[in-house]
Amino acid sequence: MAMIPARAALAALREGNRRFVGKLGLESESGLEAGAARARRRELPTGQEPLAIVLGCSDARVPAEIVFDQGLGDLFVIRVAGNIVAPSQIGSVEFAAAAFGTRLVVVLGHSNCGAVHATLEQLARPSRDQSRNLRSIVDRIRPAVEGLLEHAAPPGDRQALEQQAVRANIRMSANHLRHGSELLEQLIENDGLLVVGAEYSLETGVVDFFDGVPP
Repeated sequence: MAMIPARAALAALREGNRRFVGKLGLESESGLEAGAARARRRELPTGQEPLAIVLGCSDARVPAEIVFDQGLGDLFVIRVAGNIVAPSQIGSVEFAAAAFGTRLVVVLGHSNCGAVHATLEQLARPSRDQSRNLRSIVDRIRPAVEGLLEHAAPPGDRQALEQQAVRANIRMSANHLRHGSELLEQLIENDGLLVVGAEYSLETGVVDFFDGVPP
């Protein structure tokens, strides 16, 4: 796959934003959907009421707004490699839940997650060459997956191991949000906040909500 030079990528983003602004601003544009989009954009500078908070992976193949077919202002999205939970992610979730009254948090992982793969590789063949910052991501995923190396997947079945590791990491992140913040714990207990874990399939496009979902 050819690498896109930085200047070309920047030009593509600028051109894309020009198209976006042009579509929203065309008064002659017809159709209810276009008119609704323009009206929605005009509302947003005064505030937002996102229907869900999504803590997702930074992977370019999993943009939450597209995956869930949502528009401007509909989702409060936090993205980080491996959908890990660190203080900044917890603070972002707390902010959205408190400031906007959003009562659904989705931890969205995905199949073939590179951060989970890197963690399994590091556990199997430790390397000292990994940067300190990359290692901090691996170290947050490690507790979710290290037990799987011995006890979960069938021996030698690498694909099954990675599938189980992706879900184990999602569960751990969701549990961290449920129990790693006094504010979120109170909102869960008293105000109907729900934290669920979900996996997006790169192969099918389907999101499977499998953790913390009410019956």
